[in-house]
Amino acid sequence: MTHLLEIRNVSRRFGGVQAVGDVTAHVNEGELVGLIGPNGAGKTTLFNLISGFTPLSGGTVAFAGRTISGMTPNQVARLGISRTFQNLRVFPNMSVFDNVSVGAVGALPQGAFGALFGGLHRRGRDRSAEISRRTWEALEAVGLTHVAAELAANLPYGQRKYLEIARALAMRPRFLILDEPAAGLNDTETRDLAAFIKRLHGQGLTIMLVEHDMTLVMGICQRILVLASGRKIADGTPDAIRTDAAVLEAYLGVDE
Repeated sequence: MTHLLEIRNVSRRFGGVQAVGDVTAHVNEGELVGLIGPNGAGKTTLFNLISGFTPLSGGTVAFAGRTISGMTPNQVARLGISRTFQNLRVFPNMSVFDNVSVGAVGALPQGAFGALFGGLHRRGRDRSAEISRRTWEALEAVGLTHVAAELAANLPYGQRKYLEIARALAMRPRFLILDEPAAGLNDTETRDLAAFIKRLHGQGLTIMLVEHDMTLVMGICQRILVLASGRKIADGTPDAIRTDAAVLEAYLGVDE
């Protein structure tokens, strides 16, 4: 398999705190990879480093053979990486459609103003049509077309989770990062979400997710990376991770 994402000796310090330390890892094209670890292990920080929301203190990140360290989140997104967030970032007073269209706009080279207010010029019309096309495709993928005109604030929590995923999908990513997608969902919703993520992966999308629900992670991920205290302590199949001594100590041992 080809390495789509390569993380080399990546670190990040916040003052005197080492949030991520010398992490080297990769994600292959077409993989579904889980990233787990105890609270404070540095999982979300690592996602922020990959997606450009937090600058590196050391090391490099490469995507599809191109170094992306130092790029802005918009630049990273336009290369084909999109993500969701641990804390939902929906616009409550905008419609579901408009929330998702933000993702479609962000994936296109021209800024939002030029894309949305292109007037009657052909290029403006073409771009508006493309934004609409991507938005409807993403809404259909997550099953939210029937609430496209609703305010995001009116959606139940579970649907807002899918709304954020739809916005990420509207960017037509090559690599999708999901940060705790099952947080706050009940057991039935979590099972449905797991099946949905598997379907996305089955359509050829490379996915990396952080999740505390071990049943979900072990059930759908092909490979799992484990962080503890900002460092990678394991990398293997779900079966290997279940019995890894370092992982068991990180979660259950005296050091925790």
